[in-house]
Amino acid sequence: MTSPHVLAAESFDELLGGGGGSATVAALRASERSWRLLVVRALLDASAAHPLTDAWQLLMRARAVDEDAFEELLAYPAVGVWAAHTLRRLRATAAGDAPPDTGYLQAVAASAAIRAGLDFRTAVPVHEGWAVLPALGAMRVPDGSTAEVTAAEGQVLVAGRPLGGPDWHPLTLLSADGCALLLDDADPYRTLRTPVPTEPVAAEDWQELFSAAWEILRGLDAEAAGALGDGLVTLVPRPRAERFRPHSASSGDAFGAALASVPDDGEQLASTLVHEFQHNKLSAFMHLFTLYDDQGAAGRLHYAPWRDDPRPLGGLLQGVYAFFGVTRFWRERQHPLGRFEFALWRAQTAHALRGISAAEGLTESGRRLLAELEARLAPWLAEPVEERARVAAELAAADHRATWRAYHLRPDPRVVRAHAEGRPEGRGEPELVTGTPARGFDTRAVLLRWLLADPAGFEALREDPGATVEGARPEDIALVTGDTAAALSAYRERILRGAGDPETWVGLGLAARSAGDPAGEALLARPELVMAVHAELGADPLEVARGLLSCPA
Repeated sequence: MTSPHVLAAESFDELLGGGGGSATVAALRASERSWRLLVVRALLDASAAHPLTDAWQLLMRARAVDEDAFEELLAYPAVGVWAAHTLRRLRATAAGDAPPDTGYLQAVAASAAIRAGLDFRTAVPVHEGWAVLPALGAMRVPDGSTAEVTAAEGQVLVAGRPLGGPDWHPLTLLSADGCALLLDDADPYRTLRTPVPTEPVAAEDWQELFSAAWEILRGLDAEAAGALGDGLVTLVPRPRAERFRPHSASSGDAFGAALASVPDDGEQLASTLVHEFQHNKLSAFMHLFTLYDDQGAAGRLHYAPWRDDPRPLGGLLQGVYAFFGVTRFWRERQHPLGRFEFALWRAQTAHALRGISAAEGLTESGRRLLAELEARLAPWLAEPVEERARVAAELAAADHRATWRAYHLRPDPRVVRAHAEGRPEGRGEPELVTGTPARGFDTRAVLLRWLLADPAGFEALREDPGATVEGARPEDIALVTGDTAAALSAYRERILRGAGDPETWVGLGLAARSAGDPAGEALLARPELVMAVHAELGADPLEVARGLLSCPA
């Protein structure tokens, strides 16, 4: 009889506080191994129509010769994504056009056997012209749906071509002092979802960025960096995103993986690694402990200050945990952009924590997690930040919160009607109705980042801001540079000519607040109500907002 995993009290407390040293990460990796075995066992049981006996036998041969090779392949992040996705397909809980990809296990077995030095012969799937050997690389195979892999006397051939030949694309090991990650640009399951093609990237660029990121992480906290290095296994490269708008991801099925777009610099990559490792840790923690009850939290969505869409409780827990780590990272960065990021994310994380601390569905462990994070964050809220960065962060936070409300909340029609008729006694609660944003809620925040980090670059984008920052408009430039009168006039005119999207209404509120007009506070507090009343009356938008100041909260 197997024993359940037991997390030491010290490790439990570390994780509740958003941290976790090397011993804690080792415990999480051990528990994730058991989780992975359970998923693979369930997959084998569910695959009666797609027998996996040959692949499993080859895996067991590899394990008998080199158990470390077997364990590394079992724990490989993309293997976890494949196993979970394929199990869902076999159980008909996930949709897909192609049959379940049970053949991938043959590729896993081949990789383990190659590492163990076995002689063998097997066939692996070919996906869009590539035969992938997980954690090793990919062979270009122009034709066929499968490729034969043979190993004899130390020579390995894939579709008759040797590993190391011109058609072979090996994975690159990114290395720095105390850390090494595989740059996985080959595995079909590396992007944490359904299969994607192999897309080789320039590894030299990533090595330079990773070295810079690791130097920053080691310099900030060598112990925390060591734990991150122990936990992460792969870095999955994605195409470059817009500057100051990086894309990253992780998955509870893929402990040890971080997906990241080409970063602007090593500092941005360091922040991304911290962000995604926080997700990794919490996902593993949630495999051991229940933080919320699915039934108790079912159907309830919440505001997440780092997302444009409403989020379920589980997603918001992941967000506050990740952005607690991001806040801690930026707290140590003293340049203007770093001060802005720290001021922004401490405020937004605190806002989210306050918003869900009493949420329905939280377990005792979930409440303890939130209380511990809130207690650790509290002293940071009082730390001084240079005024320019602080004011910019306050604008970005107010912008995001108000724009979210404007898109996703609909006021009670009775309240709207009462205000339109000049009798503002109504109090009904707004309804959450998910909207479709016209642009990213961070657009003005991105402009602020340009202004703080690259003033010369900011000047160059003034003439046509939307060409560089997607969704940006001239009036947004006026707002973030302090030209309040121009911004106020432009936002108001856009609304009066019928082009008043939520971003414009919130921009009007931000500009009015900067000008000392009380309409600004009303607009930022309840933009959805101001917009609805204006739609009824067609009156001056600022006058409508001022008229709502007496409305019950």
